[in-house]
Amino acid sequence: MKSILRILTLKKSFILSISVLALLIVFNFYGLYTNKFYFFKPDNYIFPILTLVHFTFLYVLWFKIKEDETTDPQMRNIEYILYGIFLVYVYKAIESFYVLTTYLDYENHVIPATFLPAGIFIAVLYLMLIGLTLLAIKYRKERVGEYKFDDMNHIDSWE
Repeated sequence: MKSILRILTLKKSFILSISVLALLIVFNFYGLYTNKFYFFKPDNYIFPILTLVHFTFLYVLWFKIKEDETTDPQMRNIEYILYGIFLVYVYKAIESFYVLTTYLDYENHVIPATFLPAGIFIAVLYLMLIGLTLLAIKYRKERVGEYKFDDMNHIDSWE
């Protein structure tokens, strides 16, 4: 784990996270079976909207580290929403591997030559996104600190 942290520094992990998210947003509109982009399907816009939370978390994490601030309830809420979106990332990774396993089911049909390379690339991107999300949460714990529920929710009624 220490070697991964040495290779993927905070700055590199931020840049890689943003790059992977941007690529996955583009490939979210791509149809593997048809080798076409579908911009008019409303379902294709769900993932890009969900990634806005991830982008927000990365920005807040960068800001907190840059300004040497501690955690706050807003950051905690964004991270908790990111946990739910993390499950969507896991689902999308499993789904992309499932689509790859259907290659032999349609061997009698015309499947584009880009099916396997693009499908493997998308699956690897999802696996990278899962790892980078966990790494960002680890960096938050190390650099910004743990969430202290007693300090965040403390209201002094005598003031």
